[in-house]
Amino acid sequence: MKLLTVVGARPQFIKAAAFSRVARRRHTEVLVHTGQHYDAAMSDVFFDELGLPRPDHHLGVGSGPHGRQTARMLERLEDVMRREAPDAVVVYGDTNSTLAGALAAAKLGIPVAHVEAGLRSFVRDMPEEVNRIVADSVSAYLFAPTQTAVDNLLREGHALTVPSLDAPPPPSTLHPPSAGAAGGRIYLTGDIMYDALLSHAPLAATHSRVLDELALRPGGYALATVHRAANTDDAARLERIVDALAMLREPVVLPVHPRTRAALAHTDIEVDAAVRVIDPVGYLDMLALQQHARIVLTDSGGVQKEAYLLGVPCVTLRDETEWVETLAGGWNVLAGADPERILAAARRARPAGEPPPVFGDGHAAERMVEALESA
Repeated sequence: MKLLTVVGARPQFIKAAAFSRVARRRHTEVLVHTGQHYDAAMSDVFFDELGLPRPDHHLGVGSGPHGRQTARMLERLEDVMRREAPDAVVVYGDTNSTLAGALAAAKLGIPVAHVEAGLRSFVRDMPEEVNRIVADSVSAYLFAPTQTAVDNLLREGHALTVPSLDAPPPPSTLHPPSAGAAGGRIYLTGDIMYDALLSHAPLAATHSRVLDELALRPGGYALATVHRAANTDDAARLERIVDALAMLREPVVLPVHPRTRAALAHTDIEVDAAVRVIDPVGYLDMLALQQHARIVLTDSGGVQKEAYLLGVPCVTLRDETEWVETLAGGWNVLAGADPERILAAARRARPAGEPPPVFGDGHAAERMVEALESA
């Protein structure tokens, strides 16, 4: 097969690296980088650390309002897809790159495979929710990471293909959607970020020096990330979050996203000295920071999930999550932007037992490639 993979943001680089390792054993992959994340700290370092092949096409779209950014991606992706004529297009997650890749392929009649299909926050004014719903609606292959995602897709009228992770059927029984079928086919694959974490957590343990560089003691600090528009574009909300971080009884490390840095620069919000603002870090350093934190505070879906998989308590700086599985056993707590809720959740975080194994077995990429091979 000839597969065309669309990436544009750092979580997608992580997922694509796990998928590419499997897909390229038997097939040709054309990697397209939209340029949604163009800062070297948000892009280049991930390609280097993950061993992800350099893009065959870099579209250089950059940042901008949603409509303009997505339109530029659509125009350039359509040209690339016409020239490359792939058998399928693979998109990841819920960014504007996901939306543009799915729409461009669907309009050209190319089957779309959506990795992380079926996630729902049920908040329609959230840009990521719109992107994931539209991507699912035009996809032929719906690669669901969890049973919750499967259930969401079933309610929307899609058909289940693989009912269990316990014994994946051989490729001959993985039936692709027929022409004219209402909706795509659901494949319960497990979570591909778990594939990546299993591969790279040992490397982070041996290669990362970030704790030494920042003079951090394992278990003696909190790690925070803030980047979603709902938090960064609302100055009052961002200020409440920053104030809450300053009131924690331990050092706080905040790798600052370019969007967050710009938001802070355009307001009079002062970040307390207790919050250590650093530049974005690579994947291995981020894994090391998460592994050794006492607690993680974040509005990132991927960081919520990685904290859960690493057995580190998490406070989500949102009022909802698409990763509802992480709430089990108190491993993740929704706190929004309310300082009292954030502080209470951070100080009480003492989950009992181990996080339930709900994200598969680390072989999601193999299941995805098998499904595509069945066409």
